[in-house]
Amino acid sequence: MVKRLMILIVLINTCYLLNAQEVKREWDTGAANEENSKIWEKIDARPVPAWFGDAKFGIFIHWGPYSVPAWSPAGTYTEWYQRWWYSNSIFGNNNPQANAIPDFQEKTYGEESSYYDFAKMFKAELYNPVEWAELFKRSGAKYVILTSKHHDGFTLWPNKEAQNARFFPWNAAEIGPKQDLIEPYMEAMRDAGLKAGLYYSLYEWYHPWYQERSEKFITHHYHPQFKDLVNRYAPDLIYADGEWNDEDSYWHSGELLTWLFNESPCNDDLVINDRWFKGSRFNHGGYYTTEYDAHAVEGERPWEEIRGMGLSFGYNRDEDIEDYNSPKALILMLCDIVANGGNLCLNVGPSADGKIPVIMQERLLQMGAWLNVNGEAIYGTQKWKKPFQWSNGSREYNFKEGKAYIEGDYILKQTVDPIPGKAVKEVFFTTKENAVYAILPKWPGKSVVIRDINPKKGSKIKLLGVNSELSWTKSGNGVLVELPDYDPAWELSDYAYTLKIEVR
Repeated sequence: MVKRLMILIVLINTCYLLNAQEVKREWDTGAANEENSKIWEKIDARPVPAWFGDAKFGIFIHWGPYSVPAWSPAGTYTEWYQRWWYSNSIFGNNNPQANAIPDFQEKTYGEESSYYDFAKMFKAELYNPVEWAELFKRSGAKYVILTSKHHDGFTLWPNKEAQNARFFPWNAAEIGPKQDLIEPYMEAMRDAGLKAGLYYSLYEWYHPWYQERSEKFITHHYHPQFKDLVNRYAPDLIYADGEWNDEDSYWHSGELLTWLFNESPCNDDLVINDRWFKGSRFNHGGYYTTEYDAHAVEGERPWEEIRGMGLSFGYNRDEDIEDYNSPKALILMLCDIVANGGNLCLNVGPSADGKIPVIMQERLLQMGAWLNVNGEAIYGTQKWKKPFQWSNGSREYNFKEGKAYIEGDYILKQTVDPIPGKAVKEVFFTTKENAVYAILPKWPGKSVVIRDINPKKGSKIKLLGVNSELSWTKSGNGVLVELPDYDPAWELSDYAYTLKIEVR
């Protein structure tokens, strides 16, 4: 009887304690939410450093074990190879088949193969970050972002957390390249005068701790690994990703960013993006991000569009020449984004040996040649009172209908290859100091009318790349600018032409 009574008392006390713990946990959660809101208020109030908004053009680099197969149906992301394979699912443009990756893997590498085998095959034997930096410099880019760790969890630097719960080497210093790939990248970019950024994925598709949503993934993996990356390299920019499944009550990214801004070796010019927890995009963090999109971000917050030259970030051997954007499309895309106050971060996907494919090199050099002449209208500019001059017609476009990603030819359809009945963007506008820049997608002929601008008498109008001043007269609420006969000797490309209009 006494023994039963003692058991009953223990059970009652246990229930009471559990109930009290539940009450306390509810109270703690409320307090934690309030504290977390205050943390994010401070983070959101931090201005995005000015260098980012002035840069306008950056380079993204996706490189890792997925660069070994370097294959996915054209219109899909190759860097998602592991996910497509293990989940037997896929999404993207061109209606890809769900079994495309499993079938390719078995046919190419055998049915006993594993994604983790690619680490050994990822050799980076031709990796030369100095050559990369020289190419990026010539492209006109001002900053670069390298994937330090994508969603597969493989790190490009010697990180001990990468092996957590795996029990085999999963970083570039211990397998594959057998070297730290980030340190020489950081040094080469900075020596070239470029800002050196790093991409970091919060989640990992098949990490056991993350699949269980264990707190250990945060306390023993995400946070210490992120701190290791920052403490080693003090990047100029951090591009977070892989946040979309979980709230900050799981990630505790606010706490991590508080450490980043107050205790890390990064300086005050550090830039971050907005991908830190579910719902944070366009709401919290640093600059806002879009991806394979064609719409401007409203408001005054700096923003950035990321996309590849085709429809993947990792190098895709299934893409052909028609899958790559033309240099004209890329340059007009840059003008379109900058006119709306944004940056373009254009991706290159090196092969597993570390070489950047020749077509990607060519596109970057073509952009650089245009920027050498017209960069004044891009770098350090702001939105003007209107971003475009439209022709008559409907401005309603739906480029995403039936597609996962908006393809780069959207800008050609809005400018030089119009859809019947649709309006086109005749001019892109930017402004800086006492000038408005009118960027023309095509050579207009003997004259062009720029509407809604009123330069004072005696103001100068010039064609960038040509020394002589242009004649102009007022025309309605704008100006009629007379253009000289086109001279093939001018060092101009036919991708776009820029008028500089003084508005003193």
